[in-house]
Amino acid sequence: MPYLSLPWPAVTPVGQPVLSGWEAQLAALQPSEPLVPSDYSTIRAGFACALHMHQPTIPAGHDGRLISHLQYMLEHPHEGDNHNAQTFLWCYQRMGDWIPELVAEGCQPRIMLDYSGNLLWGLQQMGQEGVLNALRRITVEATYAPYVEWLGTCWGHAVIPSTPIPDIELHLRAWQHQFVALFGVEALQRVQGFSLPEMHLPNHPDTLFTLVECLKRCGYRWLLVQEHSVEQLDGSPLSATAKYVPNRLVARNSQGEASEITVLIKTQGSDTKLVAQMQPYHEAKHLATHWSGAIAPPCVTQIADGENGGVMMNEYPRDFMPVWHELKAQAAAGVVGLNGSEYLALLAAKGITAEQFPRVQAVQQHKLWQYVDSASCTPEAVAVAIAQLSATDPHFSMAGTSWTNHISWVKGYETVLQPMEQLSREFHRRYDPLVAADPQITQTAEYQEALLYLLTSQTSCFRYWGSGRWTEYAKTICERGLALCAAS
Repeated sequence: MPYLSLPWPAVTPVGQPVLSGWEAQLAALQPSEPLVPSDYSTIRAGFACALHMHQPTIPAGHDGRLISHLQYMLEHPHEGDNHNAQTFLWCYQRMGDWIPELVAEGCQPRIMLDYSGNLLWGLQQMGQEGVLNALRRITVEATYAPYVEWLGTCWGHAVIPSTPIPDIELHLRAWQHQFVALFGVEALQRVQGFSLPEMHLPNHPDTLFTLVECLKRCGYRWLLVQEHSVEQLDGSPLSATAKYVPNRLVARNSQGEASEITVLIKTQGSDTKLVAQMQPYHEAKHLATHWSGAIAPPCVTQIADGENGGVMMNEYPRDFMPVWHELKAQAAAGVVGLNGSEYLALLAAKGITAEQFPRVQAVQQHKLWQYVDSASCTPEAVAVAIAQLSATDPHFSMAGTSWTNHISWVKGYETVLQPMEQLSREFHRRYDPLVAADPQITQTAEYQEALLYLLTSQTSCFRYWGSGRWTEYAKTICERGLALCAAS
């Protein structure tokens, strides 16, 4: 682990992830400027693909200790789909093999990577140095780093709309700590885009405003959102052209404050199939000759699970590699692979600024701001408006929107959410005054262990998979976290 010797405080209990202790140093970091493609003037359309990777942390190891679900899969290969564990490991590593191969062949590949903190720690716990070293190679080495963009995310893969508001920034900072410990400070300075777990964008004014402000404090310049999770300011869906250019997400809270951040739009569709079969590339080829938008060039953006499903496991290797050779042979067509920050830098080089991007807001907010004036509202007025709209409009909801809208992250999960929220309250009751008096408290073993259980308890998997083993995992984690807060 070459980056644990940084001259920053890093007093981490043996076997625990690096989640805190460097808050002041992280806050002082300045993002690096992304490189602009040297041939940007000839680009007519681009495509950007991201891979989301996650394995939850579960209390299923020896004596119930916290381990990666991937480790559990490897140790129990005959349960369910656990036989896929070795393939999953290969999926977590393979970009570290493919990118150098393509670069050596004179290609210009691009990929964005979104790995949860749970997964990164799990790979460390399991001693999967082959996977981690492959990722380090394409992240740290100057030869390959320009082709790979990491996206920040929540350490514990928490769905933001149902995550206690005080915990949002803890997740963001914990992921940054984990990333620095693995890949170093300079690599983190290049992490400027953010990927929401489950693509779950909050639309409650206060939660969304907090998220945007936290992202900006943590150095993020843009956010990846799904097209149906946002609307134009008049409440209408995004226009056909707005899906392929950056937008500015406007977040207003219940006290009338506003904040904005640039967003790139993930278009709807069968995510793994679209990415595995490189559909964004083929769509970009069409846009290169048919684009009529005000902002050019357009960029087709997609994200998918990087390991789940037969299409991603089996068809992606077949379709990913040839595209970059085809682009090399057809450079005159003006279609290129791009990463998100690179695309924004390309537009800036053309003189296209954020002020020219279309404005959007989270879905359902137009109805809310029609009911109450966003410029002069109060928390009480917003609460009344939400209650009235919820009672009279069956299509109104402040639960946010994700790429798994067929399930609810709240209904039926009281046995998970109530202990989770209680743990959050107890954590902040115990530690907020201590951290305010002495920020170095975040370096202590006691704080870091309690934080680990807090963040782990909010992992989406404990609700995604329904009742039974997964909800019991969540309750066990919450019980341990509460005991730590009480004993501290």
